[in-house]
Amino acid sequence: METLGFLMSGFSVAAMPMNLLLAAIGAVVGTMVGVLPGLGPVNAVAMLVPVVFALGLPPESSMILMASIYIGSEYGGRISAILINVPGEASAVMTALEGYPLSRQGMAGVALSLSAWTSFLGSVLATVGIVLAAPVLSKWALAFGPVEYVALMVFAFACLTGLLADQPVKALLAAGIGLALATIGIDANSGVMRYTFDMPNLIDGLAFSTLVIGLFAISELLILLQNHHDEEEVKMERMGRSLFNLSEMRFTLPAALRGSAIGFFIGLLPGAGGTVGSALAYSTERKMAARRDPAQNRFGNGDLRGLATVEAANNSASNSNFIPMLTLGIPSSGTTAIMLGVLTLYNITPGPMLFSSQPDLVWGLIASLFIGNVMLLAMNIPLVGVFARMLTVPAWVLVPFIVVVSAVGVYSGKSAGFDLILMVAVGCIAYWLRRLHVPMAPLILGFVLGDILETNLRRSLSLSAGDVEVLWSSWIAIVLWAAAGAILLVPRLLRRLLPPEAQLAED
Repeated sequence: METLGFLMSGFSVAAMPMNLLLAAIGAVVGTMVGVLPGLGPVNAVAMLVPVVFALGLPPESSMILMASIYIGSEYGGRISAILINVPGEASAVMTALEGYPLSRQGMAGVALSLSAWTSFLGSVLATVGIVLAAPVLSKWALAFGPVEYVALMVFAFACLTGLLADQPVKALLAAGIGLALATIGIDANSGVMRYTFDMPNLIDGLAFSTLVIGLFAISELLILLQNHHDEEEVKMERMGRSLFNLSEMRFTLPAALRGSAIGFFIGLLPGAGGTVGSALAYSTERKMAARRDPAQNRFGNGDLRGLATVEAANNSASNSNFIPMLTLGIPSSGTTAIMLGVLTLYNITPGPMLFSSQPDLVWGLIASLFIGNVMLLAMNIPLVGVFARMLTVPAWVLVPFIVVVSAVGVYSGKSAGFDLILMVAVGCIAYWLRRLHVPMAPLILGFVLGDILETNLRRSLSLSAGDVEVLWSSWIAIVLWAAAGAILLVPRLLRRLLPPEAQLAED
């Protein structure tokens, strides 16, 4: 009852006219930010820091505005991923795996509306979890040290085999390429430049926006040119129905609930977030579908359950990211790190005492998550038709337009022409890999997670003076290592034990 009273007090703060207006502005801006690759919520929130101080906004209003942009970008990232196979954010990479095939089948409206609904479901369930279990779960998150993070990352990479179940070797090869790309730049421990080829522009490593636009947008443009050269008809499919129906909602509800749970717990871990959560949720759902109802398994070719679980996991993780920020003062992402920095500018000390010292700020922020998600659902469902009408534009017009807009975002990051050249080079290599049927999703996930893996591996070995046995020194790490081994080995052992007739039937 005490928690409910605090929450009601938070709603009185979030429902103030100015805060409602800021939440609405943040929802719109966040959706626009999510659609465009290369910008991201981090840049949008960073650009707002001088604005909020110039306007003299109180701290709770500033947090509400930034949080609305953050969760809005998770909604927006799905739009370009579903319609044109160009993810706006790293967490939207998994959305493209099922969303884009659905749009090519004339189900763009269904995919967009269903993703908006499951995003809302995952966000609201995660926010309820924040209200009920933030103090308890924050203690659980503290149990994850460098050793446990290494095991978690290995487990995540093992799950990547589920992204390409029929060709796991190519999936792991793509993940390995992503890990290699993540090592480019200055070594944080020794200060040595790695794989920079004495190019100053590579000292800071590869920018995510440059890589993702090259991998998806540029390679997609080259494939369109190849199809035109081969005299294949290149066109976008019709929009189809605008909204999902009741049977589709019932069909995808269990997958969305499972994705919400996975995303919520992954979001508690600093640095993990929606990218890890969506990958684990998708892999889990794909394996469950293959076992339970292989006749209805369309994963990889447009399965609504895959889309639902990924979107629920994305948004559940982005909302539960606020738990370590509010309860421990630990930033769980680049966006929450900026928000913590803004709090310090207000002379507010983040950490466990924040709930008692600034209850209006904390509970106002939590209440605004409920309000912001309702606004995003109310905004996204009616606009499904507007978004899906992008399909009426020929692909040979739409994709180059997205490439130009994305290139502007890439150039604005460092104002360096080198990044544009690198973007094109990455796109050419990605085009060659896609012609060889090497998946792009494991590659970009390997790049995103590689830095987390390397940093925690270095920390673990430093604490143990180089003794590798520290990597399985806790029960959490042992469980994760065992799970990763089971994912990699058990399916292959079962295939060897099956009689030849059963193997042919499974194939």
